[in-house]
Amino acid sequence: MRSVKPLVNDFSIHVATVNGSGSQTANNVLLRSILQMGVPVSGKNLFPSNIAGLPTWFTIRVSEKGYIARVEHNDVLVVMNPETAAADVAMMGPGTLIIANDSIKMPEIPADRLVYRVPMAKLMEPITKDVKLRRLVVNMIYVGVVGGLTGIDVAEVEKALDAQLGRKPKAMELNLAAVRAGYEYAAANPPASPVPCRIERRELTRNRLLIDGNTAAALGALFGGVTFVSWYPITPSSSLVEALMGLLEKHRRDPQTGRATFGVVQAEDEIAAIGMVLGAGWAGARSMTATSGPGISLMAEFFGYGYYAEIPGVVWDVQRVGPSTGLPTRTAQADLSFAYTIGHGDTTFPVLLPGSVGECFEFGGKAFDFAERLQCPVLVLSDLDLGMNNWMTEPFEYPAKPFDRGKVLDDAALEKVAKFERYRDVDGDGIPFRTLPGAKSEKGVYFTRGSGHDEAAHYTESPVVYARNMDRLARKMQTARSLLPAPELRESPGAEVGLIAFGSSHGAMVEALDQLKAAGVDASYLRVRALPLHAAVHAFVERHPRVYVIEQNRDAQLTERLRMECPAKAGAIRHVLHYTGLPLDARTVTDGILAHEGVPVTEGASR
Repeated sequence: MRSVKPLVNDFSIHVATVNGSGSQTANNVLLRSILQMGVPVSGKNLFPSNIAGLPTWFTIRVSEKGYIARVEHNDVLVVMNPETAAADVAMMGPGTLIIANDSIKMPEIPADRLVYRVPMAKLMEPITKDVKLRRLVVNMIYVGVVGGLTGIDVAEVEKALDAQLGRKPKAMELNLAAVRAGYEYAAANPPASPVPCRIERRELTRNRLLIDGNTAAALGALFGGVTFVSWYPITPSSSLVEALMGLLEKHRRDPQTGRATFGVVQAEDEIAAIGMVLGAGWAGARSMTATSGPGISLMAEFFGYGYYAEIPGVVWDVQRVGPSTGLPTRTAQADLSFAYTIGHGDTTFPVLLPGSVGECFEFGGKAFDFAERLQCPVLVLSDLDLGMNNWMTEPFEYPAKPFDRGKVLDDAALEKVAKFERYRDVDGDGIPFRTLPGAKSEKGVYFTRGSGHDEAAHYTESPVVYARNMDRLARKMQTARSLLPAPELRESPGAEVGLIAFGSSHGAMVEALDQLKAAGVDASYLRVRALPLHAAVHAFVERHPRVYVIEQNRDAQLTERLRMECPAKAGAIRHVLHYTGLPLDARTVTDGILAHEGVPVTEGASR
């Protein structure tokens, strides 16, 4: 292998193993160890949707610059699965490091790759005689080998392992022995050529933590005052409610009696789940559910009911690949159009679009404020990449503002109004006042119905009244444009190119901006954070001669929404699409835009 200058704090580790082998713990120990050395890091797990034993991959992105998106080509490969070894090795380019369990039959590998074989079975012999434990603990051998070859401090690995298994002394002892065996083997058996990648200690991750988006969303819901949760398990949203249940059990029991001050119900299906959410929201509870695309499809009729009867509730859609059941363990952004207009007839819904785990926490709480202020179901569109992978983040901020319960009239307020009509818009924002069950004043009584009704909630089939009611509901969504989170903008003064993205694409966009600048393309960047679109989005489109919308779906759903709302600029709005099920990478964005701009892609610019 030719001598190359090592990549310092800027490379990608790709671990190829099998589902159910215990590798997740090993990979998270590596991830945490690098973070503890002060180097920014992110991890992505690519796993199968069915039984244990099928191929799974885990990629660790190390980037001193803080880049967190997936990269197309990896620098270090750990081969632990004989079934995929040939294909995994074929993906590795010149100058890369391939670490392999020596029991795996390997294909012929070009000399310009550094191959490092490790007798993992032999190293496991003195650690445990239990065959089942060996299959699980052997993964820690490669943790030690990777750490030893790339310069990860063994003390940081031990600290990370303690964070994972410290409460299980026997497991801790076994795994620590395997880690040390890996380090000792790497020290005693230096590779034939210099290792092409290295970790060096920095101070760039102080006060940073690793967390997945689903757990962050659960924390946000807890701080947002959730009191009722109904759900039906579905990948990749299940861990959101599972995390929330643990948090509620710990923090939402009366300290005197031990009684729960919350309710969690596993429904028989998604239809029942959304029905319960609306029932609890009607009664005044802060209620929510979490699901994915197939579940959203089943909820459509109830969404229409919530829209027309004007009942608050929060629904998390952790998106995955469709149609039908699709690819349950692959990521996408393909529910945007459906979520925004779900339900038959003329409906539009507030949709929040978190782009980080920090915003999963933030929107996890604020979604309840928006639902109660706007009196309708609010959807939060995350995705598998954001929801189930670990991301580095700053600590979350404790909410500083009290809950916004919206236009709710209690008994005292009812006494001050001459007449209460449930669906009357008294101040022009499209949002009427409501009362909650249990009010003593008869003045606040009304009949909730999903069929035709007038301002006083009386049944009617009057065409005039129906049109008037629908116009008011449309005004409510206009109010939502300025109420919901404004877009995030990175303006480059004088730039002719504007980039627009949303959700988990943000990580790739940050890196793509730097790549484009290096290629001579100056661009401004706007990240949409909610639908309906804020006025700032329209203004951004108007002031840039060329606009590129980057999204992870086939049908350019946000692009079409922008063209519809900015018809005079429709011809200037183009798109770069990514819909393989893998998380978006920066080069896909950069190369797509350079092709449109007529700028040649620099050879070797794959990183």
